[in-house]
Amino acid sequence: MWETSSHQWKGAETMTVQKEDVVIGFVGTGVMGKSMASHLMKAGYRVLVYNRTKAKAEELIAQGATWMDRVSDLAAAARVIITMVGYPKDVEEIYLGTDGIVHHAKPGAYLIDMTTSKPSLARTIYEEAKKRSLFALDAPVSGGDVGAREARLTIMVGGDEDAYAAVEPILRVMGTNVIRQGGPGAGQHTKMCNQIAIATNMIGVCEAIAYAKKAGLDPSRVLQSIEAGAAGSWSLSNLAPRMIAGNFAPGFYVKHFIKDMTIALEAAKEMGLMTPGLELSKSLYEELAAQGEENSGTQALIKWFDKEFAASV
Repeated sequence: MWETSSHQWKGAETMTVQKEDVVIGFVGTGVMGKSMASHLMKAGYRVLVYNRTKAKAEELIAQGATWMDRVSDLAAAARVIITMVGYPKDVEEIYLGTDGIVHHAKPGAYLIDMTTSKPSLARTIYEEAKKRSLFALDAPVSGGDVGAREARLTIMVGGDEDAYAAVEPILRVMGTNVIRQGGPGAGQHTKMCNQIAIATNMIGVCEAIAYAKKAGLDPSRVLQSIEAGAAGSWSLSNLAPRMIAGNFAPGFYVKHFIKDMTIALEAAKEMGLMTPGLELSKSLYEELAAQGEENSGTQALIKWFDKEFAASV
């Protein structure tokens, strides 16, 4: 059984999660979710899975995950429910729809949305969950497919401190940099900061690689020099090599990055903040998507800067 803590909230109690008794429901087994759920199983947790396309969950099922036909069934059977889906509209439906998690989870369950979504929606889910004695956390991640595969994600959490403390061991199975940033919505706001920083950095990475080629240099050797200095960044070290190799497979989809930038721009506008770098990056990615690259990885932006380079690698 779960061990009850001394913290209470509107009739519900936060609990210390005991691994051997906890059932985790995982919704969304795509590029990142598949690896995240796999780590939980390897750590000894029992995992139930649901995905709109069952084929994307087959690998997890083969590893021992239990398939659930409906989100409502998964919600009713799990005490910790994690979601990793695509868009805010998906999050809203999965949590607040008639057949959604909030309406079917048992009192005292922990709801952890790890999708990058709207801070305002995270607050709404928190309030609706609270009415039903559920504990909701927004916990978006950064680190891409590599971070998910190697369990080295950065996880940014918003929600009540007691609820965070109860599920922190679960989050640390999937990530190495796990920080509670504040109340509901704080995790999503922090992820917007992350995406804003990445957006303009990606422009710089692409321009540097394109410049190196135009100057007659070997872009791979240039990368060896500049990634170790002040220009160093995760995108430079992890995505520039993919650009150079002509590998545009998605670790993180162009279409999802556009979604994130749209959320960030809307939130910035609400706060009266100007973000010209973010606006430029979004416009470039929208042009890239219009050229048929919406399902490519974000490193495909190099094609906008140097089509000859992209075609030749």
